[in-house]
Amino acid sequence: MESHIKLLLNNKIWAQEKLDEDQDYFVNMAREQSPEYLWIGCSDSRVPANEVIGAEPGELFVHRNIANLVVHTDINLLSVLQYAVEQLKVKNIIVCGHYGCGGVKAALENHHLGILNKWLRNIKDVYRLHIEEILASGDETMQLRKLVELNIKEQVLNLAKTSIIQRAWKYEQRPTLHGWVYGLEDGILKEVFKMDYESEIDAIYRYSDI
Repeated sequence: MESHIKLLLNNKIWAQEKLDEDQDYFVNMAREQSPEYLWIGCSDSRVPANEVIGAEPGELFVHRNIANLVVHTDINLLSVLQYAVEQLKVKNIIVCGHYGCGGVKAALENHHLGILNKWLRNIKDVYRLHIEEILASGDETMQLRKLVELNIKEQVLNLAKTSIIQRAWKYEQRPTLHGWVYGLEDGILKEVFKMDYESEIDAIYRYSDI
């Protein structure tokens, strides 16, 4: 059996299980979505957003990319962010990375990876900004874990620098921004950073006329 056929069969089984539990499951799901959370995660296949927090379909609005980056020129990310904040009115945004991230590890190396090099340069910048803290964290494994955590923190800060977040903070005192890291080795999430409408950001990044 071809692998994609198995996926289609699995889908039929899953759909029937949902109907067995609740005949109106898909009718209710189709009406509208009102998620409380926006999840910005890594594309890594080992970190399925819904599953690791036990969420049902409809509870998370999800955006994923290599190494869970928030890049101010990424129109895809910014479109998701604006829709989640201004239309869906999410109350929380979670930036979730994970230990053992291949993207973070690749950023510490000097291999030519084509277009990926341009994306990973954002992580290299995080390394440069925090190099003393990273080098002081221990051996190579511990340094990689520290960079994963610091990368999450910087991406939360990047969210706070956007006019989308600052406008929502000013007028609606939401959303709260969370930086989480997921342990592949134990399946546990840990919060490493948090910001809300009362958090301070550097004055150079603040908008006064939003």
